[in-house]
Formats: sequence, C-alpha cells, structure tokens
Amino acid sequence: MKKKKTNLLFQDGNGDSAALNKRQKTELTFPKLPPSGFPTDFPYNKETFRYYLAEPDINAPERKEYEESQDCGKSFPNWLFRRLMPEKVVLSMHDRAPQLKLSDDNTTVVGEKGYSSIRANTGVNTGTWYYEVKINQMPDNSATRIGWAQELANLQAPLGYDRFGYSWRSRKGTKFHQSIGKHFADEGFGVGDVLGCLIDLPRERPFLQKAYKKLPIFKFKSYLYFEEKDDVQKAIKELKPLQNAKIVYYKNGTKIGTAFENIYNGVYYPAAGLFKNISITFNFGPHFDYPPTDTEFGSRYRGMNEAAFDNQIEQTIADMVYLVDNESKGTLSVKNFYSKNG
Repeated sequence: MKKKKTNLLFQDGNGDSAALNKRQKTELTFPKLPPSGFPTDFPYNKETFRYYLAEPDINAPERKEYEESQDCGKSFPNWLFRRLMPEKVVLSMHDRAPQLKLSDDNTTVVGEKGYSSIRANTGVNTGTWYYEVKINQMPDNSATRIGWAQELANLQAPLGYDRFGYSWRSRKGTKFHQSIGKHFADEGFGVGDVLGCLIDLPRERPFLQKAYKKLPIFKFKSYLYFEEKDDVQKAIKELKPLQNAKIVYYKNGTKIGTAFENIYNGVYYPAAGLFKNISITFNFGPHFDYPPTDTEFGSRYRGMNEAAFDNQIEQTIADMVYLVDNESKGTLSVKNFYSKNG
C-alpha cells in the first residue's frame, strides 16, 4: 500500500493530525497552506532583510516542554522549527519585486514599468543544471534578461546589475554582470523563442546548507518566518571565483555558447529581470522543448525540477548537525530560553 504523504505543518508533534481536535493548538500547528504551497499574505524579501517560511521540526528536543509552557506563544525557540523547503521548483512568490505579476502556477511572470527581477524558490551550489524560458509577449520597448542569481542579487534592478547575478539580454544579445554589458550573441531573442540556461558548478560535493535555526523567528498572519538581516558588504568580500564554473546559453535548441566562466562561488537560482510588461514562462523540467544534446553537457545535466528533493536532503542534514552540536552544549533548553527572552 502506498504511504500517504503529509506535511509537517498540518500535524501535531507526534504526526497525528486527528489529535489536534483533542487539545489546544500551539505554534507547533499551523493553518493549512493554500494550493500554491505558500501563504496568501506574506512578507516580501527586500533589501536588508530576507524571510523564510518555517515549519515545526519533529526532531527538535524539548517540543513537549514548549507545548506545556505557559509562555508558549509569546516568543519562539528557533530550534523547534526548521525552514519549510519547497517540494516543487517554481518562481518564488516572495523572492521577487512586488510589482511583478505571477501566474497561478508560478511559472509565468509579467513585468511592470522599469526593470525588476524574480528568482525561483530553489537554488543549487554544485552540479550541472538546466532550465528553459519561453518569450510569450514582448510589447514595444520591453525587454528581459535571463540567467542565474544568488540570493543577494538586487530585485529592484535588472539581473546582472551587481556581483550576484549573470544574465543574457533580449536586446542585441548582450550579456551582463556587475552592470557591465559585453557582446555575446550576434542577435537577441523575441516572441516564441525558447532560451536554455545551463549552469555548471564543478564542486566535488555540496557545501552544508546554512543553519536557519540560528535565526530569529516571528509570526506574520498566522505563520512563522525566520528573519535574516543581509550583510552585502561582507558577502562581497567573501566572493571567490569557482574555477571552471560556467554559464551556457541555448536558443531554440542551438548552443549559443559560454557566456561566463569562473563565476563566483555560491548558491544560484534561476532568475530573470523584466523591463515593462513583457511576459515569459519558465520550464524547470523534466520535459524540455530543447534539452541539451551537445557532447559537453548532454549526458550529465539535470533539470532544475530535481533540485527540490536535493535541497530537502541537504537542509535536513544541516538541521541535524545544528541540533546535535547545540544539544551537546546544553543550549537547547526551553526553560533557559524563556529566562533570557522573557
């Protein structure tokens, strides 16, 4: 018999959803998420602060002590929760410029006035990954830049504006990084074209995901979020080229070429910048219009759709390392938490 898959957000600490009706709900039980998999009202990522939807961590120590605490609901021990990792790769509802318009399935985006950007909800830090973008509508004077961005790339700017993003522009086929445009393709692209975007990050193994559990946590519209304050200058100082890492583009099945080599080390998300009301649709796989067939990548690339499961595994490992390390130090105590945060 096939085991029914459930989401931790809808269960109590013992994985028994029926038990919720027999006792008072706590912050370890949240309202049901909408079909999109994300709350309808949410805090947008913005310059300076980033937000990550949280869910209860059934492996965290002192869950029972927290539920029985009279202080429950006033403040939240962050180790009792973990980041809710997406089960499907789509465009992010909150990691985008708010003026951009998303389709119901979170794969099509329409621009608005000046340049602004959007990222997917899942990133990669090692391996060879591919996705496609189709140009649906391109009104006069509109444009787009497609490519890859790290999480600190400015969303109120075109992709490729800063050190954290790389892009290929529809106009004249120019490539951009750090606001410097250089010749790449002999021509740009337009309505009906399908652009393939491949990133090759030749690292032997993934680096450990960040420990979101160490971040402060707060409630917004019945859901909990980790809050992270950006330190852009520190991140810039830590950027280092990853040898042989590259970004390669395709157009309607034809390999255009390698646009960027030795790109900075880090986690990269499929991304796009849109100027005016251009409409584009992302395809993260597994079925592509023009999968890479060249000898260099045709046998080893993976569709971005596969990255969601990889990220869930990597984040679970990071959470376990955090819990084991801090429990051994005796720092995961609900009683001590409230004595310091009362």
